[in-house]
Amino acid sequence: MNYGLYLSASGVLTNTYRQDVFANNLANVETPGFKPDMPSIRQRDPEAIEDQLGFEGSNELLDRLGGGVLAGRQRINFAQGAHRPTSNPLDVALEGKDQFFAIEAIDSETGQAQVRLTRDGRFTLNSAKELITQSGHRVLDASDQPIVLDGPGKATIGTNGQVLLNDEPIAQLQVARVDNLDSLTKRGQGLFAFEGFDPRQAIQDPSVKPGFIEASGVDPIMTMMQVVAATKAATGNANMIRYHDQILDRAVNTLGRVG
Repeated sequence: MNYGLYLSASGVLTNTYRQDVFANNLANVETPGFKPDMPSIRQRDPEAIEDQLGFEGSNELLDRLGGGVLAGRQRINFAQGAHRPTSNPLDVALEGKDQFFAIEAIDSETGQAQVRLTRDGRFTLNSAKELITQSGHRVLDASDQPIVLDGPGKATIGTNGQVLLNDEPIAQLQVARVDNLDSLTKRGQGLFAFEGFDPRQAIQDPSVKPGFIEASGVDPIMTMMQVVAATKAATGNANMIRYHDQILDRAVNTLGRVG
């Protein structure tokens, strides 16, 4: 097959991938605590280098053309989002980009409870008087235990992360710092997971903003421009495939009949 088809096809695939990532970011422009993904593209080595063919298996011209492109590592942009006031006394926002609330999530495969992290501080109470997230996950205290407000009265959250019932402290929100943010992976519903080593570092005297939520970290204008740019790049590579197809058609059906 024409080598140019391979190079153009790699451009279509990687730029379509970028388009999907940016479109997902744009779809979450109003999702509190959402952190946008950052796709990347890396150059692919020529076949002689990638397959370790050595000098005899190389082609100087094709090696100079390269091997196209591949999707690179996808990272998460944890930049601090803007704080927006709400009317919910159990809403709370975090101050630093490396801080997270700890919640309990049930693994769908094993059925076991696991600790997950979130930036979404939209909390409420369930029928059992447990503090939960908007997705129904139980919020954990400093000892990884669910927070229960068993009793009548008004529940609020203080600036130091204390959960209050009728202005009396009942529990302490677990606010943890994660130095290595690259160790976190998304798990949907605004949750972040960690594998193996637990990266959480307890903050003994946290500072939070009650009555606020953290807005999405997505810049709608910039993200729209990224979607358009990725679409144009994918379209350009698709056009290159069409041009190569036309050249092959001419070579077989026109030049092939000469003489």
